[in-house]
Amino acid sequence: MVQVRVLGVALDAARQHIVLLKPLLEEPGEGRVLPIWVGAQEATSILIAVQGEQAPRPLSHDLITTLFGTLGARVDRVDVTRIDDGTFYAELSLTTPTGSQVLDSRPSDAIALAVRVHAPIWVADEVLDEAGIPAEMVDFDQDDEEEKLDEFKRFLEDVDPEDFQG
Repeated sequence: MVQVRVLGVALDAARQHIVLLKPLLEEPGEGRVLPIWVGAQEATSILIAVQGEQAPRPLSHDLITTLFGTLGARVDRVDVTRIDDGTFYAELSLTTPTGSQVLDSRPSDAIALAVRVHAPIWVADEVLDEAGIPAEMVDFDQDDEEEKLDEFKRFLEDVDPEDFQG
């Protein structure tokens, strides 16, 4: 297993959201980056947490974090364990009042929780070998990510619940 950090959230050429994971011990622009495709809501949730921001109302991952805390559970780590036919798999390792628990999770949800509680994220060597890309292929602009976050905040401020009624 290799410990990683969230480098950021980006869009691929097809405008699909990806979270970029970078091994802790590799320098920026060197080594490998692991792109994991995620949904738009999960990407936004991860981006908000990475930026240290909060949504005006709790997002699902904020609720889960609060629920874990209320129940006395703690996220100890996240492991991206395997990739099968292009689908990534992850596990949440928790400490609970009844003992240790390991839960199956989508990587996007596990990462969103990990960044909120500052839990370490680990990736299996085989996953990084199979799906990792050279870091120099990633053109990551932090200013662009802040612009996306600002755009989402403006959306949240202007949205009316009636907009979602059928």
